[in-house]
Amino acid sequence: MTDRVDAYLPIADHGVIGDLQTVALVGVDGTIDWYCPGRFDAPSVFGSLLDATRGGFYRIAPAGDDWTHKQLYYPDTNVLITRFLGPPGVVEVIDFMPTDEPGRLVRRVVGIRGEVRMTIEIEPRFDYGRAEHETTADESGAVFFSPDLALTLASAAPLRSTGSGALGEFTVSDNETRSFVLHPGAERRPYCEDDVRRLFADTTQYWLDWLKGCTYHGRWSEMVYRSALTLKLLTYKPTGAIVAAPTTSLPEQVGGERNWDYRYTWIRDASFTVYALLRLGFKQEAEEFTAWLRARVRGMEVGEGGPLQIMYGVDGRADLDEITLDHLEGYRGSAPVRVGNGAAKQLQLDIYGELLDSWYLFDKYGRPIFYDGWQAICEMLGWLADNWDRPDEGIWETRGGQQNFTYSRLMCWVAFDRAIRIGENRGLPRDTDRWTAARDAIFRQIHERAFHEERGAFVQHYDSDVVDASVLLMPLVRFISPTDPRWLSTLDLISKELVSDSLVYRYNVEASPDGLRGDEGTFSICTFWWVEALGRAGRLDEARLSLEKMFTYANHLGLYSEEIGPTGELLGNFPQAFTHLSLISAAVNLDHRLG
Repeated sequence: MTDRVDAYLPIADHGVIGDLQTVALVGVDGTIDWYCPGRFDAPSVFGSLLDATRGGFYRIAPAGDDWTHKQLYYPDTNVLITRFLGPPGVVEVIDFMPTDEPGRLVRRVVGIRGEVRMTIEIEPRFDYGRAEHETTADESGAVFFSPDLALTLASAAPLRSTGSGALGEFTVSDNETRSFVLHPGAERRPYCEDDVRRLFADTTQYWLDWLKGCTYHGRWSEMVYRSALTLKLLTYKPTGAIVAAPTTSLPEQVGGERNWDYRYTWIRDASFTVYALLRLGFKQEAEEFTAWLRARVRGMEVGEGGPLQIMYGVDGRADLDEITLDHLEGYRGSAPVRVGNGAAKQLQLDIYGELLDSWYLFDKYGRPIFYDGWQAICEMLGWLADNWDRPDEGIWETRGGQQNFTYSRLMCWVAFDRAIRIGENRGLPRDTDRWTAARDAIFRQIHERAFHEERGAFVQHYDSDVVDASVLLMPLVRFISPTDPRWLSTLDLISKELVSDSLVYRYNVEASPDGLRGDEGTFSICTFWWVEALGRAGRLDEARLSLEKMFTYANHLGLYSEEIGPTGELLGNFPQAFTHLSLISAAVNLDHRLG
């Protein structure tokens, strides 16, 4: 079996399943380490990923230690297969969550060869381990009662109560199947093997049918398809919102404090999301996400962070107050564990550019913008015209004070540029003179103040000499030609100072303190931005090699977390939508340029 470090599996040693409302992380040792019933940002019931003792878990695995494992997805689906191989035989645990009736977590144990003795152990901890609960267990399963939630496990093996959970043993032989279904509520619902077989077939077919809608068939299709399937898993079907990641507080540095709750939807992800979905042919998903964005814009009120927050709950709520769960030790002792996100109220001016870019793309390739949407854009740009020249916290949500960040100015330029284009393309009423004046002023200011003559590069913020990977977006958003001498020298300096074996750091933490202790790994999204920038600059061989190298840093299932550590380990919340979005963009664009 896999060796756990400090009682924790490596972050990379997990697969993910989901029902388009929430997900579960399944370890290669058969343990569900993370599961929030009903919604991505609901309190966890299985949270041993954040506290091996107090977090709760659900394990089905062979008895004993003399086992090796393999994990794979049923091809082109989000149905996960964990295989155990050992002297007694071979057995599979198949995990999935049906999408037709969300809320059920299904585990099928299939005997492949030999006779294997299995154990099932389920230890829920409700409300992040803060709520007490009662357990009843018998021949047909178990029920777990807490004040606000009950869970019922229909079991194909007799269970006995451990007080806080349930435990059982059973044996599977060749071609024998035992199934276990966990669902919300206290109602006992019997599931025969035919029922579970039908659920398996329906869930598998759902994912196969969905992926058939993908129009991309170029190089690296397998990685692109897995990224698309992952993005779909991170979609909250009732509203169309996509979470940044389904986990909270997985550290950017083991033992450090850079631990954040990513179970929300960032406005910043908008243009990247819509672009990726449209490029792959998923217009319905792009439309649903755009509808979620429209709802945020219609309800905007000008606050300290402007008309829009940088992030919202998947249901659109704005209240994301941050608290720490001090009773949880954090992944491998990486405290604090945070719920909510205090950055939600920050002033980050770049979000208006990403929002307008997404609307421009959807207006061009999806559906024309509606009257109400255009009126909201005009109102928003009126505020931005008065406020674009303010210091802010920037894309990386640092907690080291506001600066005149180059990336924020760049995306303000995008906001005005895309609004002007939409208005011209559709013949819509607009404040052309004011928008054009703001766009042109930002363009000149960036070239005059963000370009450091001595270093020959665009830098992180005005009056700085530090390069930042966020400026890699400059040619991608068409602010500057990808072969402009100013840009090529910037690309060279980023490559020299921030790149290590194709992996890209956001910035030099020592040279640019961000108000937080500790170091961090390379940022995976920045690596894909760098690959795309290389490709657009015509450095195709270098771009292709770097992309191929980056693929080797994915986990065994093709999944990425937010960062990659110095020895290649995955760090940060997992899996991260932003990384998979940028993978799609880099792969599709480079494939096109290679011909």
